[in-house]
Amino acid sequence: MFKIIKRGQRKSSKPEAIEPPTSSAPPSVTVNHASRSSAAAAAPPPPAGPNSLPALNSAATEVLPPLKDVPASDRHVLVLRKFQVCCFSFDFSDTLKSAREKEIKRQTLLELLDLVQSGSCKLNETLQEELVRMISVNIFRCLPPASHENSASETGDPDEDDVYLEPSWLHLQLVYELLLRYIVSSDTDTKVAKRYIDHSFVLKLLDLFDSEDPREREYLKTILHRIYGKFMVHRPFIRKAINNIFYRFIFETERHSGIGEFLEILGSIINGFALPMKEEHKLFLTRALIPLHKPKSISTYHQQLSYCITQFVEKDYKLADTVIRGLLKYWPVTNCGKEVLFLGELEEVLEATQSAEFQRCMVPLFRQIGRCLNSSHFQVAERALFLWNNEHIVGLIAQNRQVILPLIFEALERNMQGHWNQAVHGLTGNVRRMFLEMDAELFEECDRQFAEKEARSRDLEEQRELNWKRLEAVACQSSGDHMVMVR
Repeated sequence: MFKIIKRGQRKSSKPEAIEPPTSSAPPSVTVNHASRSSAAAAAPPPPAGPNSLPALNSAATEVLPPLKDVPASDRHVLVLRKFQVCCFSFDFSDTLKSAREKEIKRQTLLELLDLVQSGSCKLNETLQEELVRMISVNIFRCLPPASHENSASETGDPDEDDVYLEPSWLHLQLVYELLLRYIVSSDTDTKVAKRYIDHSFVLKLLDLFDSEDPREREYLKTILHRIYGKFMVHRPFIRKAINNIFYRFIFETERHSGIGEFLEILGSIINGFALPMKEEHKLFLTRALIPLHKPKSISTYHQQLSYCITQFVEKDYKLADTVIRGLLKYWPVTNCGKEVLFLGELEEVLEATQSAEFQRCMVPLFRQIGRCLNSSHFQVAERALFLWNNEHIVGLIAQNRQVILPLIFEALERNMQGHWNQAVHGLTGNVRRMFLEMDAELFEECDRQFAEKEARSRDLEEQRELNWKRLEAVACQSSGDHMVMVR
């Protein structure tokens, strides 16, 4: 397999809408890497069915006449012949090799795509079977080794500019487009199509989400979403299969290219959940979605994950306590970048949280927020202080200020006394004034308790110093001049 490198940032897609990807021109720059094995020839065609034509010699592939130039009675055989032509896979490492045959296949795929898209010729069961067989031969293949497997690094860099592009995309894109048009076509009868778009087909489709080519994942996302919408019989199976991929990613590999695309599909699915929510869906939240906060590569899919989590809370506000405690369970200890992401997600969840659920989790929550306020990383402290810019969150805090202010008062005072960042210092002052205006009496009581605690702490420190001096004096008397004290 060969690696095509394109400089540029990977585009983050919005989870709300899933639309067919736009066509893109094939890349023109090819960089050869001996470490990538040929994937195009890795998947041989499946055994021929009763309606399959005999195999052709690719070196002698002939140009078949256009369908419009053939009588209607002969189109059935010609379409089957064209499917057979498109079952050949080519080596795209050399752009000049088999150039004529590659162009014949490309033109044939374009003609078949127009046939399915226009609906000018309704496909019978035999043609549908051969169509799906041809698609399977082309797209189901061994994926090349991932970039992290070709390097010494244990984890891939999510901000890496080099994006792998599939060399055979010139043909592969047309095959994916053909599959998409077949699924969404009004002429496609789901009762017939589900014989070929079966569980085995869906599982193989899910395996392809690990492709490093973002264009391929975009098509797969759209196709799987359409299958989920059209084939209701497959819905529980698809959800369970995605769950299993998540489990393996979270607890075994922590490496997968398509987690973000899966979450975009699930975001749309969660949005359509009926109320009251099924227990199966709640288990999915607690066993799969919340643990997805654990992997180090969360930054590559956090936007989509946060959307799914927020959808659950907006659907059923009683889940807010479960979600917040789940976030606290996986709260990062040493990764400040993840902490900023968690604080942003926490704000979105709190915005959909009702007072009763807030009260259940506010004590552990604000203990953690207090630790964030004192973070030496200014972005973490700043993001935590930004929570007080949200009116809904301020309202929840004001209702429960008797509990919350004592939990974070010390953190606020320590920021005022010694945080190195001036922006954090200024934001902390604003939050202090906000609490003072909420309840001056409570603020003064917290201030008094903090002063007493500081005084006790100073007394303890002085007593500790005094004890050390006494120990030194006793040691010197016991040993005389032969002992040197080192402190």
